[in-house]
Amino acid sequence: MDDRGEQPFCYLTTIGRVSGRPHTIEIWFALHGTTLCLLSGGGDRSDWVRNLSLRPAVTVRIGRRDAAELAGRARVVEAGSDEDELVRRLVAGKYQPTYGGDLSSWRREALPVAVDLEDPAAVGRRR
Repeated sequence: MDDRGEQPFCYLTTIGRVSGRPHTIEIWFALHGTTLCLLSGGGDRSDWVRNLSLRPAVTVRIGRRDAAELAGRARVVEAGSDEDELVRRLVAGKYQPTYGGDLSSWRREALPVAVDLEDPAAVGRRR
């Protein structure tokens, strides 16, 4: 059984909207099938969200910076949609049990982002 969804972090690489250079962040995530679910605490003001809004082609490494790179297309999730609630529930639900504080306001206020991975078979592969 693959444990990628249980990993504590993923590494999301976007292409800078101004610089054109790759930028990588470490971020909490949840995996739903072949879709990576993320929450941006900075909303649409976060550089990584601004980058993917302009250039949605991204790469992701799950668990470690040197993990296999997965290509995907990122998108901001439509507010009020079923997917909006799903992303919020999955990401906050994964981290709340082990987090020392209350994530309810973050869950409610953060901007949900989804990354649809381009090679569904790669999600199950380990490096």
